[in-house]
Amino acid sequence: MIRIILIATLTVLISGCVGIPDNVKPVQGFDASRYLGTWYEVARLDNAFETGLQQVTAQYSLREDGGLRVLNRGYDPQGQRWKEAEGKAFFVGPATEGRLKVSFFGPFYGVYNIISLDDNYSYSLVCGSDYSYLWILSRTPKLADTVLGQLVTKAKNLGFDTHKLMYMKQ
Repeated sequence: MIRIILIATLTVLISGCVGIPDNVKPVQGFDASRYLGTWYEVARLDNAFETGLQQVTAQYSLREDGGLRVLNRGYDPQGQRWKEAEGKAFFVGPATEGRLKVSFFGPFYGVYNIISLDDNYSYSLVCGSDYSYLWILSRTPKLADTVLGQLVTKAKNLGFDTHKLMYMKQ
């Protein structure tokens, strides 16, 4: 657990707080209340704080201070145990824009850019401050192949190296 927090903190420090990749725009008309609940990680670009984890989920709930509580959870098959990290998220700009800053440790924040979201809030495409962080999330453990293909194509067209995507076992 401490290792996850330390790695996440270092990643946040390296990635910066409010960046967004060139030519990438966050979703507009965002409604945080509809984003709450559990999201399954369908695919991701590998990153230090999730290496080796499977069955990864993120759960979002409201905080009393107006922010969001973030609970990330994943199974480490090598260590045969679940790992969790709890954080907090706040909007970078207006609450109707899908851009948040997220912290899992103290005053250090990383950026969470929601760059694609369907009208039903059933799947999303999320990136960090640069092209090395990308996640495909779904309300269900598996996405239809056509939807997954559309999200991968969108990410590729935006400049992400989709050949490096890792598809999760849920």
